[in-house]
Amino acid sequence: MTRRRPPKRRSRRPSKRQQQRDAQLVGLLVAAGAAVMVVRWLAAHWWIVVVVLVLAALAGAAWLYTRRQQKTWEAVRAHGLRYQLPDLDALHHTRFEEAIRELMRRDGCDATRVGGGGDLGADVKATDPYGRLWVIQCKHRRNGLAGSAVGTPDLQVLNGTARPVHKADVAVIVTNGRVTAPAVVFAKEQRLHVVDRQTLGIWASGSRPLWELLRAVPPPRRPTALS
Repeated sequence: MTRRRPPKRRSRRPSKRQQQRDAQLVGLLVAAGAAVMVVRWLAAHWWIVVVVLVLAALAGAAWLYTRRQQKTWEAVRAHGLRYQLPDLDALHHTRFEEAIRELMRRDGCDATRVGGGGDLGADVKATDPYGRLWVIQCKHRRNGLAGSAVGTPDLQVLNGTARPVHKADVAVIVTNGRVTAPAVVFAKEQRLHVVDRQTLGIWASGSRPLWELLRAVPPPRRPTALS
């Protein structure tokens, strides 16, 4: 009788998990080897490490010095910022808005200019040191008092957007020109603030913040980092 040959045992292939573990192990070994080579190289060339650290320290010190100088000069410039009415009259209306923004910054506010198409009546927004949000609409008149007067319709635009849309605590209209009497009455009725040419001249040429020149400004909300 012929004997049957025993069946050959099939070699088991490593599972996917095992393959992944092997690959991870190989990767760790390669990384460890590379790390050892780097450490040895650094140990042999330690002076390069010292030079890099010194250069990094010098660069960091120079950056800090530049930042401090910049902040110092900004503070000096803001503290000494002054405008005379003829200077404001000569500005383009966009530069007038920027001047109002800078005056609010001088007063210690975080202010931005948002004037332009679709600004919804807010040319400048500012948060003062007491947490109040100011929404300012600017009306520049190149001819000053001889230009067209700011009227009730201008105040109505501000009244319709300052609080409902922008959530303003203080709604202000600023002009280097005239304001009609009905507009002044409307502003008082709607708790709006009007900075006319006279008030603008005092504010821009002095050092007092705007809220000290206006009446019935809402009380502080909360202290901020600016206060």
